[in-house]
Amino acid sequence: MSETTMSDNGVNVKRRRLLLGATSAMGAVGAVGVAVPFLGSWNPSAKARAAGAPAKADISKLEEGQQMIVEWRGKPVWVVKRSADSLATLETIGDRLSDPDSLMQQQPAYVPGTSARAVREDVAVIVGICTHLGCSPVYKPEVKPQDFDANWVGGFFCPCHGSRFDLSGRVFSGSPAPKNLVIPPHYYESDNILVVGLNPEGNS
Repeated sequence: MSETTMSDNGVNVKRRRLLLGATSAMGAVGAVGVAVPFLGSWNPSAKARAAGAPAKADISKLEEGQQMIVEWRGKPVWVVKRSADSLATLETIGDRLSDPDSLMQQQPAYVPGTSARAVREDVAVIVGICTHLGCSPVYKPEVKPQDFDANWVGGFFCPCHGSRFDLSGRVFSGSPAPKNLVIPPHYYESDNILVVGLNPEGNS
């Protein structure tokens, strides 16, 4: 009887130790779980850091007619590689645009108000937010008649209210949008590295 009792006690002691160990381990895990969110509040997330920081993009693989999107301050920035034919077409449509020479300042001073409206003529860098009510237009590079424009020469179309912009982000006459799309501050760190969110050295 006494041996059985001791045996039971032995099992109980072992079981108790096992349960105590498991409980302690779970407590430690719980403490870590509480600590992580707390520590996270002291260290800004990558997204939070990126919200105010410049964004870099490697455009080495961007081909003519292609578009890539870079996020800067929570906004989409379109980067479009334009062909020589596209650039030539941009020079012929001024009479169809509300502000062909970009007289309303929607771009940094170092970005010329030419038809290309770019630091590098072959690459358009444009904030992808419509100047009407803040929708994001759609890239429509094909030169062909569209439901929204029978004489479409390529550009951006806002499906929200029908605003149309050319491949330089200039608004077509008759669109609800009152201004051309915004050109963000940017420069080229090298031939293939675009930096969005900072002005070139010596410019503001």
